[in-house]
Amino acid sequence: MANRGGFSSKLGFIMAAAGSAVGLGNIWGFPYEVGQGGGAAFVVIYLIFCFILCYPVMVTEIAIGRKTQKNPVGAFNDLGYKKWNIVGKMGILSGVLILSFYNVIAGWAFGYILEMAAGNFNIAEQFNTYVLDIFKVGSYGLLFMATTAFVVSKGISGGIERAAKLLMPTLIIMILSLVIYSFTLENSMAGLRFYLVPDFSELTGSVIYNAMGQAFFSLSLGMGALITYGSYVGRNDNIITSAAFITLADVGIALIAGLMIFPLIGYMTAGAMEDVGRGPALIFVTLPQIFGSIGGVLGSIVGTVFFTLLCFAALTSTVSLLEVPVAYVVDELGVRRKRAVWIVAIGIFIVGIPSLLGNGYSDFFTSFITYVGAEKATDFLSFMNHIANDTLLPLGGCLIVFFAAHIWKKHNLDEELSHGSPSYKGSFVQKYLNFAVSYLAPLVLGILFVFTVLSTFFGIKII
Repeated sequence: MANRGGFSSKLGFIMAAAGSAVGLGNIWGFPYEVGQGGGAAFVVIYLIFCFILCYPVMVTEIAIGRKTQKNPVGAFNDLGYKKWNIVGKMGILSGVLILSFYNVIAGWAFGYILEMAAGNFNIAEQFNTYVLDIFKVGSYGLLFMATTAFVVSKGISGGIERAAKLLMPTLIIMILSLVIYSFTLENSMAGLRFYLVPDFSELTGSVIYNAMGQAFFSLSLGMGALITYGSYVGRNDNIITSAAFITLADVGIALIAGLMIFPLIGYMTAGAMEDVGRGPALIFVTLPQIFGSIGGVLGSIVGTVFFTLLCFAALTSTVSLLEVPVAYVVDELGVRRKRAVWIVAIGIFIVGIPSLLGNGYSDFFTSFITYVGAEKATDFLSFMNHIANDTLLPLGGCLIVFFAAHIWKKHNLDEELSHGSPSYKGSFVQKYLNFAVSYLAPLVLGILFVFTVLSTFFGIKII
């Protein structure tokens, strides 16, 4: 137990856990969803879900981790419910699958740093060709995985915490610098109005559903990452306030990313705020075009800073994704940390090779599976995303809170949360968390899981 290490300070834990949540989804996933959801009205609903739904799940995961001082599988075993460790195994599987394709996208972003630094803005039109050069982009992905493994191999305080304390402030400084610059561009105010002035006539059931999903996924819940990080937290740390700071940090960076992206889109579209592409298209096609329109040395600098920022955000997430299976191998199999890190990292990189090949290089992995009722096949990378991110995470979150409230029992959860928070018992926060963990979160996440499965894999759209 003593060899597991731990965070040296509450600030270190908050930064590391916030870094786990902050990633590619905050920088381009959130702005895309805002754009598709009608702008500021989506933002309002997203914020509500982050605090009324996601915060209780986060508190629960951290509490289970601290109580047991174990990985997601060992935690359920230690509490005396070995049959429930399937939830932990599912979480570890989710993390492995997500990291396998996440690393591929991070590798693309790393390559774009070099392209922007060289002033090659034409890469925006060459993206489909760029991803076909699997040896080049594969090398970038391998370098990114090696960097992730190096950080994790240094342990909790010497690796993960130290990296978070460097990366998170740097990330915030870079985002704010780009926000300030984007405000100076022509038509930037049109983008800001779209982002900040809500029009609730845009709200539909689909928008609310998407806001709920984005809130849950953006906070890195349901896969045991926060159970793992919670296992390194001191007994007297206040989980209630720590989880609040983590939620605020993640939400804050997502909101600031919107302040960066939407003025840029307003500039490019001359204020029309039209649809500028989904997912990889927004990052790897639209934004380089914007940097190219700025032109010259300035465009190159802005583009380089942006993709460096993107890689920093990705690294804070890949570190936590790798730590989850590593903690399992160390705790349950007794493998030394450094050896466990490199074995797991190499294995996950190999698992990610089909995602690397499935963007046009291999017909088999590019048209990997056709869902019921779908008009075209889904590539392997997207399939992994649908299985792990869209499906297993909400199911995992649902089962974790259900377990905490109805199997482990609320009074045990309350007892753990009261350590470090003497005023917790009898407070409004306790009453709300008991309600949310017992009823609200399991119900909402269960519905999210069912709707996602029906919509994604069977073409049945209920909302």
